[in-house]
Amino acid sequence: MIKNYLKIAWRNLNKDRVYSGINIGGLAIGICACLLILQYVVFEFSYEDFHDKKDRIYRIQQDRYDNGKLATQWAAGAYAVGNDFKAAIPEIEDYVKVIPTRDLVVDVNGDPLKIDKVYYSKTSFFSIFSYPLVKGDPNTVLDEPNTAAISESTALQVFGNTNVIGETLKISGGEDYKITGVYQDMPANTQLKPNFLASYPTLLQIRGDNLPETHWAWDGCLTYVLLQKNVDPKQVEAKFPPIVEEKVGELLEQFNSSVVYNLQPITDIHLYSNYMEEPGPNGDAKTVYLLLGIAFFIILIAWVNYINLATARSLGRAREVGVRKSVGSQRKQLVVQFFLESALFNGLALIVALAIMFLVLPSFNRISGQPVSYALFTEPVFWLGLGSLFVLGVLLSGSYPAFVLSSFRPVEVLKGKMVSTKQGAMLRKSLVVLQFTASLFLLIGSLIVYQQIQFMRNQSLGIKIDQTLVVKPPLVADSTFSNRKRALKEALLQYPTIKEVTVSSTVPGQDGGLNAGGIRLVTQDPSEQKQYRFMRVDHDFADLFDLQMLAGRKFSRDFGSEEGSVIFNRMGIKQLGFDQPEEAIGKRIEFWGDQYTIVGVTENFHQQSLRQAYEPLILCLVPDVYGFFSLRTGTDQIASTISRVQSEWDKFFPGNTFEFFFLDDHFNAQYKADHKFGQVFALFTLLAIFVACLGLFGLASFTTLQRTREIGVRKVLGASISGILKLLYKEFAFLLLLAFIISIPLAWYGATNWLEGYAFRIPISWTFFLWPFIAMAAVALLTVSFQSIKAALQNPVTSLRTE
Repeated sequence: MIKNYLKIAWRNLNKDRVYSGINIGGLAIGICACLLILQYVVFEFSYEDFHDKKDRIYRIQQDRYDNGKLATQWAAGAYAVGNDFKAAIPEIEDYVKVIPTRDLVVDVNGDPLKIDKVYYSKTSFFSIFSYPLVKGDPNTVLDEPNTAAISESTALQVFGNTNVIGETLKISGGEDYKITGVYQDMPANTQLKPNFLASYPTLLQIRGDNLPETHWAWDGCLTYVLLQKNVDPKQVEAKFPPIVEEKVGELLEQFNSSVVYNLQPITDIHLYSNYMEEPGPNGDAKTVYLLLGIAFFIILIAWVNYINLATARSLGRAREVGVRKSVGSQRKQLVVQFFLESALFNGLALIVALAIMFLVLPSFNRISGQPVSYALFTEPVFWLGLGSLFVLGVLLSGSYPAFVLSSFRPVEVLKGKMVSTKQGAMLRKSLVVLQFTASLFLLIGSLIVYQQIQFMRNQSLGIKIDQTLVVKPPLVADSTFSNRKRALKEALLQYPTIKEVTVSSTVPGQDGGLNAGGIRLVTQDPSEQKQYRFMRVDHDFADLFDLQMLAGRKFSRDFGSEEGSVIFNRMGIKQLGFDQPEEAIGKRIEFWGDQYTIVGVTENFHQQSLRQAYEPLILCLVPDVYGFFSLRTGTDQIASTISRVQSEWDKFFPGNTFEFFFLDDHFNAQYKADHKFGQVFALFTLLAIFVACLGLFGLASFTTLQRTREIGVRKVLGASISGILKLLYKEFAFLLLLAFIISIPLAWYGATNWLEGYAFRIPISWTFFLWPFIAMAAVALLTVSFQSIKAALQNPVTSLRTE
């Protein structure tokens, strides 16, 4: 019997190849799109999932408060947090400090090689985390000073092989390191990706004191703790405040400040953490859930299409059902038949979807930025999910056709009468409204995402960053750096294509400089101190970046060294207590035990992307500042300019790598994740609309088929083709308008929620809703027109003979 059902299903598939192609194609596109999004989502949720002790690993995150108000939030905290918490809280089984430090340069066959992502850490790094140490003793690998563990790729770059235990690595301008461990390259789904792990005792040796173990006011240390089994992290968190109060409470009270430490589950960091001093870029949970919603909409639309197309074909299948029932077929047998037919369609669609996915996966990964490979097809979880999707698809898409078609009464069907219930018509229309609503929601969302990205790219930054070549700081420098820096600037300015040169501790598009607390006016009480971001710059910074001065002046050599001078931005003087920029000029501030004079106030400018709000910022003049070299260049002879800069660089800073970037490209790189999200969103929006139009085609087929005799009668009585088309379009226009009304609040809520992640964002305009509606209406009109025009042009004699 099953064989017979499958044979009939195959014959029906071949009989109406256009409908079958549309049905299978729609299901295939829906399944493929859903699978692509799901693999993206699963990867995002998989961060840190490979750690054996993941459920017990937490990062200690720091919140700082000024006068009871949250001032800054940090991924890194004080150096003494780990060891002092461990000593006082028995629920903490172990801890590890991970301290980022500057990149290193090594000599490889006479050429400088940079090693980035360098950290200090302890041996417990390999016992707490599940990063595989392939060579070395995991119990002692980082116990001794001047020892280090390196990644396999770093070992290959430096030594040419991974059998390097006991080898000595000479750091240019630094210490020798004995290699005591080699670990596998970190997986893509982890935040920490060190290439070089220097032992923590090395840092203590360099410092020459025990401050990293005892200092509660020295920040920059990432601390991870391993809790005992079955311990509630909230109970551990509750024990932090008394320890903080004991260690540093008196000092904080002097400045009317406070510090709160929180435990972050390591598996939450990637999607729910965007704090200062994160060791790497993180994802966004809102984005992931939004894409998950798109996947749900697309596959739902595909399944709804099957129902609509199957219903549209029900008139052609009615006589078949009537004959089968009249010769003794039971309803449950017909139900099984239609479910098997649904399984056949879904199975074929699944095969096509896998083929499409196999072909487009590399392209999709380039768009999404994820390193997912074909190894995905070897994962049991993938096939389990695929099987679940198939079963769910068969049940959802096959239920309505199976139970509706099997319910036809044979007497009425064989007499040529069809029973069309209001409930059935209402369900079909509701499903189309659902498709339209989902499509409009995605189309409106895609437009808003695009407009926000364009807004951020085109918004004035308050500084000039175009035609700016930036050279990264030399990693090998000594006491002669200041003289070499000045000489290099003078040499570069001799070239006519280089107009200005400045050096600063950071450049736009990067973290907004260092953070400093305890800053106040000299005349203020210490309890009024605040936190500020600050950058070290030389005399030429304000001129090269064309800062807009609101009051006072820029730094100038005409006033001598000026090392006691600072410039505030507008947000900074507001936090200092001044309403007008002019009021701040000449005022003196207390800054880490020294006093400085405010000589200028500049307009706020975007140091980072428009996701971040303006921060109170201080520019500190340090004529011999160590940092990035920024060069204002002409628009022509770029290649020769870079060549000349490298030649001078190699002359003044030999043994260093020469790394450069163009500042506008570097700044816009901050929007890379947003841009990729926009591309993914737009891609699946188009797929959703395409699949929804297939469903609309099915409903148009059903409607015109139902009204064939009515159309014939109207034409005989003199109705025009335009009048008939208007009659047919009217129903779909109402459904589209209803979907538009439903989609407006949904899209507004979703867009508002998403835009809250941006400090500077576009206002939501009514045009963001109108244009998608017009576009969707045009697409729907074209889709319906194929069947409607065909029915309107049909000979009325033929129409009246159809029933």
